[in-house]
Amino acid sequence: MVFGLDMSRLQPVRGTHDRLPEDSRQYQHVVSVARDWAERYGCGEISTPIFEFTEVFQRTLGETSDVVSKEMYTFEDRGGDKITLRPEYTAGIARAIISGGLSSQLPLRFFAEGPIFRYERPQKGRLRQFHQIDVEFLGTADSGADIEVISLAADILSALGINNKTILEINSLGDSESRSAYRKCLVDYFTKQRIHLSEESQLRLDHNPLRILDSKNKEDKEIVSDAPLVYESFNDESTRFFSEVCSGLDLLNIPYKKNPRLVRGLDYYTHTTFEFTTSELGAQGAVIAGGRYDGLIEVMGGPSTPGIGWAGGIERILMLLESTKPISSPITLIPIGDSAEKRGLQLARELRGNGLIIGMDFSGNLKKRLKRANKVGSHTAIIFGDDELNRDVVLLRNLDSGEQKNVDLAILTSILMENKK
Repeated sequence: MVFGLDMSRLQPVRGTHDRLPEDSRQYQHVVSVARDWAERYGCGEISTPIFEFTEVFQRTLGETSDVVSKEMYTFEDRGGDKITLRPEYTAGIARAIISGGLSSQLPLRFFAEGPIFRYERPQKGRLRQFHQIDVEFLGTADSGADIEVISLAADILSALGINNKTILEINSLGDSESRSAYRKCLVDYFTKQRIHLSEESQLRLDHNPLRILDSKNKEDKEIVSDAPLVYESFNDESTRFFSEVCSGLDLLNIPYKKNPRLVRGLDYYTHTTFEFTTSELGAQGAVIAGGRYDGLIEVMGGPSTPGIGWAGGIERILMLLESTKPISSPITLIPIGDSAEKRGLQLARELRGNGLIIGMDFSGNLKKRLKRANKVGSHTAIIFGDDELNRDVVLLRNLDSGEQKNVDLAILTSILMENKK
């Protein structure tokens, strides 16, 4: 105990972690690459609040979904409103389209990034506060949007150097007519097997039978293996749409594997569902997951609006990265003496104004300062005292080779800028 504090409470809450400078650098690298590629595909960046009225998520995710029934962080604020921390992006973006009157501006393409909150059992690749990149294409019902949104995900993973560590799994739920027919086939099949289903799957049978296909229960998996396939319920339109998506991916040389068990349980999902999965993260294999949700905004009270999107877990992406773009090495200024320190403050600001990364070291002898400069990864030290300032020069030292030379202050910036290139 320190000053009455329980030291166990001075640790990060279970399922959360601190993002230290090196972690932040890698995080920003992932976000920067994703943002850059999203812009190339015509996405504008959107930022929604990290909490919404609980109804936003209850209505869109479904009362019986695991997220709503088990995982949401929900509380009542001082005004008596029921509030939920964001458990996913799509619902908040859909709400923003309705409340912001953006339907008249369709089609729209959005990119977002930020924290997501779910009360889950923490394990490798799964946290209670984690972060996502998110892409949503809204207002386009054509299969071309499905191809493009998947292509964007593949391009981001390729730019990060990890696409070869993932497999694109793809499926279709068909249109609403085909989906309804498939749901009926599943209900008929699973009802005959009801007594052998897990308790959770028996509940899903009454409310959300497609989600039985996601069951991790061993006994359920055996029953699921013989369940009807979604393709058996396709009408001509559903067959055509899925064929167009697959042909588009073939045209773009994006490899994929059809997975007829890859589904989305909620009724507003139609046609394409997909996941980029990996075998390198254990049980948490989904890196990017998405699908078409043509009925979502209508469910929320807005106009009928087709949409397709995906979300990617940044922490999981980081676990697959072997390296990231190295940060530019800082240049360390080492002023010696009061006059030099004052001039050093001015010089540092001038150099930073030219885009250079400058660190200042004020205390200790020269040997200690050079040691600290090496420790922070500086490649160059600029050393000067009263004598150097009287001659309008500084001592420029290469910390890798140990070579040093006097450089006129008048040309210092140009030399450093040249070396930066």
